[in-house]
Amino acid sequence: MKTSAALDRIQPSATLAMTTRVNELKAQGVDVIGLGAGEPDFDTPEYVQEAAIAAIRGGKTRYTNVDGTNELKEAIAAKFKRDNGLDYAINQISVNVGGKHTLFNALVATVQAGDEVIVPAPYWVSYPDIVQFAGGTPVFIAAGADQNYKITPAQLEAAITPRTKWLILNSPSNPTGAAYSAAELKALGEVIERHPHVWVMADDMYEHIVYDGFEFATIAQVCPSLYERTLTVNGCSKAYSMTGWRIGFAGGAPWLIKAMSKLQSQSTSNPCSIAQAAATAALNGDQSFLEGRNAAFQGRRDLVVSMLNAIDGMTCPVPEGAFYVYPEFSGLIGKTTPKGLVIKTDEDMIGYFLDEARVAAVHGAAFGLSPAMRISYATSEAILTEACTRIQEACAALR
Repeated sequence: MKTSAALDRIQPSATLAMTTRVNELKAQGVDVIGLGAGEPDFDTPEYVQEAAIAAIRGGKTRYTNVDGTNELKEAIAAKFKRDNGLDYAINQISVNVGGKHTLFNALVATVQAGDEVIVPAPYWVSYPDIVQFAGGTPVFIAAGADQNYKITPAQLEAAITPRTKWLILNSPSNPTGAAYSAAELKALGEVIERHPHVWVMADDMYEHIVYDGFEFATIAQVCPSLYERTLTVNGCSKAYSMTGWRIGFAGGAPWLIKAMSKLQSQSTSNPCSIAQAAATAALNGDQSFLEGRNAAFQGRRDLVVSMLNAIDGMTCPVPEGAFYVYPEFSGLIGKTTPKGLVIKTDEDMIGYFLDEARVAAVHGAAFGLSPAMRISYATSEAILTEACTRIQEACAALR
């Protein structure tokens, strides 16, 4: 027995691997600070928890429709209308086992051998692997710190070929926190409009986590001509602190939603019925708590950016959203640790931080742009201050 060719085309998630490593070290009693996980430290709102308890007590513990209950789909459609000005009917909504599952269903249902999928880099670690699992080829567009980690229309135009099937556009971004304004999205959309064979996968998972008055927009909203060619993806994990509940969703063309449901019917079947009831409450309920959480995240962002930019050889752009920073440290490559190890790659640097400073982050190569690292600031300011102090001291010790 051997593994399949499809499995051989992918790698384990680097972010989950780092989280596992941190948990192992903590179990051994090691004083390590984990900044690798993309998970809010806030609890799921109480009204959402109560809805889940009521669902259990009300006997909502049986199979549901494969791709979601009508109640949840109606709540999702109302959310898209309320927040994004997008009209989706029930047959245009798909509910899945987390946002990753939504992306997986869409790509596996549409990508064939020879197809290309444009992936701006830095990218979320799962995008290229899912494309490759489906048999397609990821085409990367590098957007460095000098352009605030956002691709330009000229770069997009140059990357499109007759084989291009999708553009994956994540805003605000994991891993950088960079977010595209409505004007920037419109400029990219004008490029896509000229290529009718190209679809857009808008990953809006961090929609509600934005700062400094930034106004979120999604591409089907600012480019109505692309509505039929856009899959608008979102979920409950980040905004509602429901990572473990595993509810993702999307709005798109009826034929694509039907294809995704067909695939899901032979893989997971329906998402958890209790989680669906909780997600319905989350989307229909009071959204005012988001403002307070964003204020807390923004304070943490400012703290981390300030402390990392104080390091000679490290540059940390200020993100517009999400809860990550993506500092690049080309000025530290080639230096030597106190133990005589030469830092040649960002993976070397992350290993140094873990071994000597007891701080865990994820190396930039996992996200397609080096030398850099992703730090999640979804933890307390006290912990972040200690972690950044340790990083500062570790960098100061390099020669």
